[in-house]
This record gives sequence, structure tokens and C-alpha cells, in this order.
Amino acid sequence: MQATDEHPKGDLTMRVPAMPGDANANGDIFGGWVMSQMDLSAGIRGAERARGRVATAAVNALSFKRPVKIGDTLCVYTRLTKVGRTSMTMDVEAWAQRRLTREQVKVTEAVFVMVAIDEDGRPVEVPPESDQAG
Repeated sequence: MQATDEHPKGDLTMRVPAMPGDANANGDIFGGWVMSQMDLSAGIRGAERARGRVATAAVNALSFKRPVKIGDTLCVYTRLTKVGRTSMTMDVEAWAQRRLTREQVKVTEAVFVMVAIDEDGRPVEVPPESDQAG
């Protein structure tokens, strides 16, 4: 992942509001909730590329930088960095768009490895990109 925190890297894959039910007693959003949104985003991006089901194989280098607050909009960006035979590696960044100021700040980032799977959960080959529709 690149060291700069000035602008999101990758494609905006998901936006979701941070709600009171997602918060801990301090009023910050649970890190596990943020990570689950990142995992959903990696799954969306991976499924698009694999044109089918995917499963999370690994989450590497997850680091939290700033809290997400109730009322913020969590914006998750994904960027494929490597496509193997059955797996895809992607950088995933989560940015909070602050409710009152609309400022966007990076709150966490990680490297996700997704594996293409068949109906029975067995790894399958990721199709060549040239076979992608549209």
C-alpha cells in the first residue's frame, strides 16, 4: 500500500452510514464493523473480477489510523494489485466522510486476498481479464 493518506487509492466500492448500533460505549464505531465493511467490499470487487463466488483467504497488514464516529459515512475503496490462478490480492482502504464537515480521512487500510470458488467452495481459476464482459 502507498504511504500517502491524502487521497483514496482505488475504486469506490461501497458507502455506508455509521449508525449508533455500530458503536462502542465511547461513541466510536467498532473496528470489527469497519473490517466487515472492508471484507464485503473486497468480496464485491473480487466477485466482479472472478465473475462468480469468492471467499476471503487472508487479511494482511490491517492498521487502524483514526476512529469512525456515529453519523460518518464509511467509504471503502478497493484496488486489485495481483491476480493469480485462483486468488486475487487487493488493497482496501476505508475512509470516513465526516458528518458535519464532509472532510474525508483515512481510517484504516489492509491487504485482502480473495479466492475464487465454485458452488461447493472449492477454488476455481479466475478468468482472464480479456474475457470480462463490457
